[in-house]
Amino acid sequence: MALLLGLAVGFALGQAFALRGGSGSGKLVEGQQDVEKLLEEARREAEAIKKERLIEAKDEILRLRTEAEREREERRNELQQAEKRLVQREEGLDRKVEQLERREQKTTDREEELARLKLELEAREQGFGKRLEELARLTADQAREELFAQVERENQLALGMRIRQGEEAAREEADRRARRIITTAIQKWATDQVVESTVSVVNLPSDEMKGRIIGREGRNIRMLESLTGVDLIIDDTPEAVILSGFDPIRREVARMALEKLVQDGRIHPARIEEMVERARKEMDDRIVSEGEKAVMEAGVSGLHPELTRLLGRLRFRTSYSQNVLYHSLEVSFLCSHMAAELGADIEIAKRAGLLHDIGKALTAEIEGPHAIIGARFCQKYGESPEVVHAVEAHHEDVEQRTIEAMLVQACDAISAARPGARRENVETYVKRLEKLEKLCESFQGVEQTYAIQAGREVRILVKPDVVDDLGATRLAREVAKKIEEDLDYPGQIKVTVIRETRSFEFAR
Repeated sequence: MALLLGLAVGFALGQAFALRGGSGSGKLVEGQQDVEKLLEEARREAEAIKKERLIEAKDEILRLRTEAEREREERRNELQQAEKRLVQREEGLDRKVEQLERREQKTTDREEELARLKLELEAREQGFGKRLEELARLTADQAREELFAQVERENQLALGMRIRQGEEAAREEADRRARRIITTAIQKWATDQVVESTVSVVNLPSDEMKGRIIGREGRNIRMLESLTGVDLIIDDTPEAVILSGFDPIRREVARMALEKLVQDGRIHPARIEEMVERARKEMDDRIVSEGEKAVMEAGVSGLHPELTRLLGRLRFRTSYSQNVLYHSLEVSFLCSHMAAELGADIEIAKRAGLLHDIGKALTAEIEGPHAIIGARFCQKYGESPEVVHAVEAHHEDVEQRTIEAMLVQACDAISAARPGARRENVETYVKRLEKLEKLCESFQGVEQTYAIQAGREVRILVKPDVVDDLGATRLAREVAKKIEEDLDYPGQIKVTVIRETRSFEFAR
């Protein structure tokens, strides 16, 4: 608007200057009127333009306000929708929480119901058991014993029939066939015989290590000997320490612990105790591993883990310097091949042969013949009655009733008698038995003594007029104590005192 006004004024002034050159005052007046008209027109146009611009500005403001209102409304709607979605989501979460709570409650109710049903089933089972016992008039133990007795009777009958049918032919062929079977079985088992020792040698990096093993005032060596139960012999042998002990497991634990201590270099009582404990744990793992390896090698399945562990302990047990685990594997192999030749049960013979000396792993903990101890543990851990009988009868502690039991006894003797199997020769063996008998004869009232079962048992006949029944019991205890003090022997020795009174009279 100001621009237009300026143009109008300029135009008017231009006209005035143009008329200045004309003549007369009339022209001047006329020119002024024209200028005023032009100015008036310019004002009107400026007012019109001003109104138009105001209207446009108002329209623009209205438009902007309308758009702002619309955007605010849209924003409000979006916020309302977001709020609605949040509310819906919260409601959904609440519903899920309620569903989870209902599901958890159902699970709890179901567990309670299952527990109740389990109790009802156990009660019914007990009721059925009692009912069956009432109907059969037998307890569960009596029924089990009756079943075992029936199976045993059937087996004995079948065995008797087979023996009667082949008795005539077997009598002529028995010796020849027995020799062939034993020879064939022995030839199939090819293994080296290794004589076990009662000492172990630990090599040292230098003789200076011996002083560290002994320790100040001997505290280290005393600690090691007290923890392991093994004697450490430190002499002039260069760079070596000798471990001496009859328990191979303790000796092996001591050897492993000492080697760890020498390798570590820190030798003091606390470290010794730590290494001995670590060696014991490693020894336990090794025992299990040896047992599993033996079971796999023998081809026996389904053996209880505890029996497997006891077999592993036999790896570190010797009898007359013969390793008992290797001896058991050999007996198992021989039994299986002889049973196959004789038509006996191969699985029972093989299993009984492997387990026959398992009681030797427990003779240091449980008193009694190792055959009876082994049979007791085999029965405890689920072995069949046939296997249990073969184990307990292989040293004739009980009467043998099956072919498998006789095979185990025969194969045990074959394995022990193989050349190189045992270090003890005949002369040493006889001297040991004579020494045992002389020791028993040194007691008052003893009439005769007999060492039997390879020196595992000694039977003493006493004079009945010198030794009474109470004295016989006391004598057995004293003899056993004397044997423990004066003799060296493998395993244990059973002392049996027999007092017999006979009365004679003649009818004339």
